[in-house]
Amino acid sequence: MGNMFCFQCEQTAGCSGCTGAQGVCGKKEDTALLQDELTGALIGLARDFYGRDHGASADRVIIEGLFTTITNVNFDNEDIRRRIDAVRAERSRLTAAVAGEYDMNRLWRDDEDIRSLKSLILFGLRGMAAYAYHALVLGYTDGEVNDFFYKGLAVVGGTFGMDELLPVVMETGKVNLKCMELLDRANTETYGSPVPVTVPLTIEKGPFIVISGHDLRDLQLLLEQTKGRGINVYTHGEMLPAHAYPKLKEYPQLKGNFGTAWQNQQKEFKDIPAPVLFTTNCLMPVKDSYRDRVFTTEVVAYPDMVHIDEEKDFTPVIEKALELGGYAEDRVMTGINGGTQVTTGFAHGAVLGAADKVVEAVKSGAISHFFLVGGCDGAKPGRNYYTEFVKQAPKDSMILTLACGKYRFNDLDLGSIGGLPRIMDMGQCNDAYSAVRVASALAEAFGCGVNDLPLSIVLSWYEQKAVCVLLSLLSLGIKNIYIGPTLPAFLSQNVLNVLVEQFGISPISTPEEDLKKILNR
Repeated sequence: MGNMFCFQCEQTAGCSGCTGAQGVCGKKEDTALLQDELTGALIGLARDFYGRDHGASADRVIIEGLFTTITNVNFDNEDIRRRIDAVRAERSRLTAAVAGEYDMNRLWRDDEDIRSLKSLILFGLRGMAAYAYHALVLGYTDGEVNDFFYKGLAVVGGTFGMDELLPVVMETGKVNLKCMELLDRANTETYGSPVPVTVPLTIEKGPFIVISGHDLRDLQLLLEQTKGRGINVYTHGEMLPAHAYPKLKEYPQLKGNFGTAWQNQQKEFKDIPAPVLFTTNCLMPVKDSYRDRVFTTEVVAYPDMVHIDEEKDFTPVIEKALELGGYAEDRVMTGINGGTQVTTGFAHGAVLGAADKVVEAVKSGAISHFFLVGGCDGAKPGRNYYTEFVKQAPKDSMILTLACGKYRFNDLDLGSIGGLPRIMDMGQCNDAYSAVRVASALAEAFGCGVNDLPLSIVLSWYEQKAVCVLLSLLSLGIKNIYIGPTLPAFLSQNVLNVLVEQFGISPISTPEEDLKKILNR
């Protein structure tokens, strides 16, 4: 093909694929081609080691390499080249390679149904790699999860029909559920089980640092290094749920949350008098108005930005915070709907701790329905659907949410039922595991299947972690999921038909129509 082709995220050009000099995400053609080269090298490595003893170093190379290719993670060509070299160095441990590196043009030019199923596997692996990485840096790993990276990549590089690929698609979801469970255990055993907490959006006067992304370990290290320095720390985006972990709450300089979802960063970071540390996606192309204040770490990289290496010395970030000085007076900021605070911390431990109250509220009729409304946020028009859906949901219903899609409505005050707030933020996108745990517990309490519960799932998707979460839900047999704002471009009509027939997946329409269908079902 010779030029860029990318259709892995929701915003892809024309809902068909980015093919020009630059993708909608800001990724340039040469960067996209290097990411394809990295993926092809990873497939070659996986084919070499699949079914063999691959070892921890190969596992890490595959996990980091896949994570690097997620949307809005890495825009730095030199860093991607280094990762390609690392993959090739890992392959050199074998006396003879089993196969050459895979040419990704073969995938992009393949039969549309084969391409669709292989894309589901590949993009699911990329999302799962992010979760595996966050667990890995905390010292947690799982052999079954690691082995599946090799199998999945080998399948993407192999010659298979639809009947052979469909089970691997479902297996991707099943293994990702195990990976999310691993990360949940890593986070809770390291930082304690999340507890509900109210988080202010006001930024106090004085020096501060904003930390974005998903990596709790980076936040902990930053908090350790800012102790006694007179610098406050604020979360951004998917880092918001960190406020709910007891061991992170112990740091008094962890003050609140700055801004809203990732797609607003170019506006919200304009002229910010503080540095911003990106630990994972979603990093957007950096504007000149705050270019000198952006720092990256882990697999995140952007040309000409200061990168904090594996030694994790955050001195440059701290010095920049002291130099900029922060706001002269407290700055009252709001969420998308004008609210001045948000809540988080309703992970499975907290919700199941109140299971008796929840079950009794359902039996008494105080709670009529549960809606899981969450997922990725994004810039495309139509995402206000999720705000309106939540506003129009029956006043005796509960809203479970997770990931950055919650920023569309998490500053709303919808009241409470039986002492529980109607909006319960379960955490980051990987905390879909919490939602599964809660749904399974409710089904057990009522002696029914999950699909028989008064529970409806309405997802917003953007990138590859949303793909693997969806596959995990499908692997559990969960049906009638609504997804939007558009269906993935990589789903061929035949593959979509399979998902509709087997799982009842529906594209969103309007809040009014969808609520009518859900509640009349």
